[in-house]
Amino acid sequence: MNTAEFQQYVKEWSALKGFDQSSIEQRMLYLMTEVGELAKEVLSVSFHPDAERKENLGHEMYDVVWNIFDLANMLGIDLEQAFKEKMRINSTRTWV
Repeated sequence: MNTAEFQQYVKEWSALKGFDQSSIEQRMLYLMTEVGELAKEVLSVSFHPDAERKENLGHEMYDVVWNIFDLANMLGIDLEQAFKEKMRINSTRTWV
């Protein structure tokens, strides 16, 4: 599944489950909650690197990405286009 397909999937799933009724501010708070859960899982894996914890880590990463894509949909942002543009910008940047 590519970026555009995933963004469409998120849009359809959000509408199906009623998540599209959230405000932009609520979606941002859900995103921040998921980032916090991801941070907790990263910390857990750093102390106990086992397969189950790594699987949970992947699930939390998915939740973060899903919320980013849902927020993009709410704001009318085509992430595939945004990613391509940012990759072009980064290709000319230098970091110290």
